[in-house]
Amino acid sequence: MSNSTPPTFPPSATMEVLISKEQIAERVAAIGKQISADYAGHSIVLIGVLKGAAIFLSDLARAIEVDNTFDFVAVSSYGRARVSSGAVKLIKDIDNPIEGKHVIIVEDILDTGLTLSYLRGLMLQHKPASLKIATCLDKPERRLVPIEADYVAFSIPNQFVIGYGMDYAERYRGVEDIRLFPDEAVGH
Repeated sequence: MSNSTPPTFPPSATMEVLISKEQIAERVAAIGKQISADYAGHSIVLIGVLKGAAIFLSDLARAIEVDNTFDFVAVSSYGRARVSSGAVKLIKDIDNPIEGKHVIIVEDILDTGLTLSYLRGLMLQHKPASLKIATCLDKPERRLVPIEADYVAFSIPNQFVIGYGMDYAERYRGVEDIRLFPDEAVGH
């Protein structure tokens, strides 16, 4: 039996709200309206990047008025201590063919761009009719490769956030707002 104490995690209620659930709902509705206009008369496939984008994707899918389906991919690009390893590894590929279809990759955060550059290249190999990117959060000052999203809910400074699908050590994904994770809690 180990006598080490399990890590403690600060309660989300003590964290500063960066973006409220009302602000999120408003922007998701606006992006849904824009996508609906851009794809009027077409069906689209939303490809969510697990696990972080799952909540954003489900809200976005309901806000889009044109026919849409969704699929998921899972990748790994982060090592320990929230630092990107630089290498992106595919853990789960899409389940259904996307050749000739209009595709939007849906991500929680666009920061270094490494993951989305990798996924964009991978999805283009499947020969979609079109390929765009939607992200809930954009951290442009973190970009290491030149990539931009076509649909951005919010641009934020380089701060670590949790909530609305985004986690720290697999916790806080269900928090309705997007909150600033305290720097002093990172050591846990």
